[in-house]
Amino acid sequence: MSNIKADVKSSTEVTLSGSFTGAVTAPTEVGFYWGTSSSSLTNKLPASSVSTTGSDGGTFSATLQGLNPGTNYVFKAYAIVLGTGQYSSEEGTFYAGSPMVFKTQGTTRPAVDKDWLELASGKDGSQYVVSTTYAGERNYTVFYDTSMMTPLWTAYPLKRGHMGSYQRPSSWSYNPKIDEKYQIKVTDGSYANSIYSRGHMCPNGSRNGNATMQAQTFYVTNQVPQVQDSFNSGIWSNLEGAVQGVAKSNGNEVIYVVTGVAFNKEGENRTISYTSPKASSQRVPIPNYFYKLVLRVKTSAGGAVTDAVCVAFWFENKAYSDSYTNYTVSVDQVESWTGFDFFVNLPSEIEARAEAKNTSWSAFTSF
Repeated sequence: MSNIKADVKSSTEVTLSGSFTGAVTAPTEVGFYWGTSSSSLTNKLPASSVSTTGSDGGTFSATLQGLNPGTNYVFKAYAIVLGTGQYSSEEGTFYAGSPMVFKTQGTTRPAVDKDWLELASGKDGSQYVVSTTYAGERNYTVFYDTSMMTPLWTAYPLKRGHMGSYQRPSSWSYNPKIDEKYQIKVTDGSYANSIYSRGHMCPNGSRNGNATMQAQTFYVTNQVPQVQDSFNSGIWSNLEGAVQGVAKSNGNEVIYVVTGVAFNKEGENRTISYTSPKASSQRVPIPNYFYKLVLRVKTSAGGAVTDAVCVAFWFENKAYSDSYTNYTVSVDQVESWTGFDFFVNLPSEIEARAEAKNTSWSAFTSF
């Protein structure tokens, strides 16, 4: 199987295509299976809807309609070949390509009505608060769950000028834009269970070129309980440093970053554990997962986005002994696990291609 791709036409329609080469006889049937995950590829397009080209009938395409807007789908191409030869048997052999992902054009809006490329979608519910901190320029935007007292995602732009050598602040403070009763009481110390530290969402090291922006990273709405040894102090810190390194080495280019947590993957029902601050009996939920997404773009002379690459990282909240490069996934995968739509302000076709395709850190850094 080769040249397998999805050409997203709208929020409800996509054209799938592929080709099969190398068989000694033409395929007797070609087509596509599709579903919403790689484990649910149970929908088969009717043979009558698949068109073929070429003398061997090995290049084929079909249009899939009636899809849901802003939704991830998985599909695979297949071919059935009869006869004998290198790729077939007397009874006929079924060949299928690897599952591929596409996302229909979305109707979701960012959580903040701005055109900032780092923004993600929100969710409906009175418990959610969206807050952006400013220090002459935007610092970061947090999508905050007041019922869990947790920043579900924090999004921010990152460039060389944001980083410097200001000394790390010695204390934490409350976010003045969010009611204090919804904030974790860790201004007088970290967590009672000492394996957890106050893990930054927007890192101090990504804002130590501006003292005000740096101080805002020490709002308690910008932290969650994170395993300290060999996670926050190890693989996670190394990942943060690597992202900062890309920004430092590329002049005035802006890197767009989203850091988030999850208590469950979509459809999962994991137990949620709790801790408390050292100085309070407050009950604090501990996220089961952490993720980080990073985006780079190319633009035209007029500023329009012409191309993009993004990659995501997904971790459990535990100690690690290996490299962050072992935990890359596609942005589409994180979207399917969290229910958020990330980088919603990218042009739809560029967003779908960039979020589905890349799981390589080296491809991101060399873009």
